[in-house]
Amino acid sequence: MPFHALEAEITALSDAYERALAENDVVALDQFFFDGPETVRYGVGENLYGTEEIAAFRRARKGGSPPRTMLRRVVTVLGEDAAVVSLEFQRTGSSKIGRQMQTWFRSPQGWKIIAAHVSLMVEHSETNRPAL
Repeated sequence: MPFHALEAEITALSDAYERALAENDVVALDQFFFDGPETVRYGVGENLYGTEEIAAFRRARKGGSPPRTMLRRVVTVLGEDAAVVSLEFQRTGSSKIGRQMQTWFRSPQGWKIIAAHVSLMVEHSETNRPAL
């Protein structure tokens, strides 16, 4: 499959992930992650190892993820079976810029996230972001 087709496929999955996040659809969010102890999610205030810890975090989180707007996304295709999604976002009502990186791979169950990292920059300023 050409890389541009893989990029489109991963972009569609990233869009679906963002919708599930906005709707706090924890069942759908769980299904995006590879089911195994090697799956890792580093969040703004938590380090989660394995799908059980990730699922428990989502269920304990009151109200889900704060609403956010995607500012920029780059999908880097690494091969036929792996890609990285780098996403920049801004939470509603905040000047802080957030970053999310997800490593996706094609598993026997389809495309899954095996590693994710979410962080917030200390302060937003126009010097932190290049003009788009």
